[in-house]
Amino acid sequence: MSKDRLILTVNLGSSSIKFVAYVGKNVEYRANLVNQDLPKIECSSTKTDQYECASQTTEPYEVDYLTLFRKLLSVVKQRTPGLKIDAVGHRIVHGGIEFTKPTLLTPQAIPLLESLSKFAPIHQKLNLTGVNVMRALLPEVPQVGCFDTVFHQTMPLHESVLGLPISYFRMGIKRYGFHGLSYESIVQQLQRIDQHAVTGRTVICHLGAGASLCGLLSGKSVATTMSCTPLDGLLMNTRAGSIDPGVILYLIRNEYKTPDQIERLLMSESGLLGLSGISGDTSVLLRNSSLAAREALDVFCYRIVCGIGSMVAALKGIDAIVFTGGIGENSPHIRATICQHFEWLGISIDHGANNNNVEILHSSGSKVSIFKLSSDENSVIRDHTAETLCT
Repeated sequence: MSKDRLILTVNLGSSSIKFVAYVGKNVEYRANLVNQDLPKIECSSTKTDQYECASQTTEPYEVDYLTLFRKLLSVVKQRTPGLKIDAVGHRIVHGGIEFTKPTLLTPQAIPLLESLSKFAPIHQKLNLTGVNVMRALLPEVPQVGCFDTVFHQTMPLHESVLGLPISYFRMGIKRYGFHGLSYESIVQQLQRIDQHAVTGRTVICHLGAGASLCGLLSGKSVATTMSCTPLDGLLMNTRAGSIDPGVILYLIRNEYKTPDQIERLLMSESGLLGLSGISGDTSVLLRNSSLAAREALDVFCYRIVCGIGSMVAALKGIDAIVFTGGIGENSPHIRATICQHFEWLGISIDHGANNNNVEILHSSGSKVSIFKLSSDENSVIRDHTAETLCT
C-alpha cells in the first residue's frame, strides 16, 4: 500500500459509527461515535431526503448522516493537507451469492445490494445509507464494499445448506454467516500471538450487541452460528437468536402478528432485554442483583456454551478459544462462566489474568489456549479497499 494513499473506512451500525482515515497503514483520524454523539434531524414527515434519514420509524428523530459525514470529512481535510481521498471502504453486512469478494460499488451494484435488505433489513439499509451519503459528498471517489459474509465462503455444503428443498439453496436461501470482518481481523492477530491457534482448531466468540461464534480450521471458517440472516444463532442483547419456526407460525395464526411486528419482536424486544425485562446491556445486568437479571445472563452464557459445543463437534476438537466484541473483550465474569463449563475438556482460565483483561487468559495447565483480542474491522476494510483499487 502506498504510504501516501488516503483511504477512509466507514462502519455504520445500528447504534454506532466507526470512521477512520488512514494514510498508508497509519491512522490519521478516528471517530467512534454512539447514538448520543450523533447530530439529529427531525423526521416527522414521511418524505425525507434519502441522505438525511436512514429509514422511517416511529422515532421523532433520525441521525443526520449528511451533516455528520460532512463534518468528519472537514476534519480529515484539516488533518491531511495536500492529500486527496483515494477511496472509501464500507462494511456491508450481506453480500448474498452475488458478492463473493470486496467489490467496487458501481451504480449497477447498489440495486443488487439493496435487494439483499430482505435478509438484513436494518443492517443493510444503514450500511447503504453510509455508501449513498459518501457518494453524494465525494462523487468522484471510488467506494468499495467489504462484506461480512465473504469470510464464511469456505464453509462446506453441509454447513451452508438449510433443511429446505435444494432449489431454495440455489436461489441463495442458505447459511451465510456474519461478523466476517471481525473474524478476519482476529485471524490476522493470531498470526502474531499463537501460530498453533491459526493452524489448528479455534473457536472465536464475537460477543457484542450482535453475537456469533465461528469455528476455524487452519484459519478458515468451517462453521458458524448465524445463518441466512443476522437473527439466527446465539441469544443476543435484543435479538432472540435461534427459535422454533413453529413459534413464528403461531404468532401469525393466533396472535395475528404482521411481519413488521414479528421483526420488531425478534430484533428489538427479545434476547437479554426480553428475558430480563430490565436491559439488553450485559454490564447493566451484571450490576443488577435481581433474579431476573441473573437468569437472563445464565441463559445467555448457556446458549454460548452450547454453541461452542457445536463448534467443537464440527472441528473434531479444540485448540484455542478467542473472545472478542464489546462483551467478549470487557466482561471477565462472562468469559469465566463460559470457560468453567468446559473444565471437562481441560480448559482452565487464569482468573487473575482474566480479571486484569490481558490478551492471554489460559492457565499454565490448560489444554486449550484462551485469548481476549480486540477485533479491528476498519484495518481489514482498509486493506481490502486498497487491494480492490489495485485490481
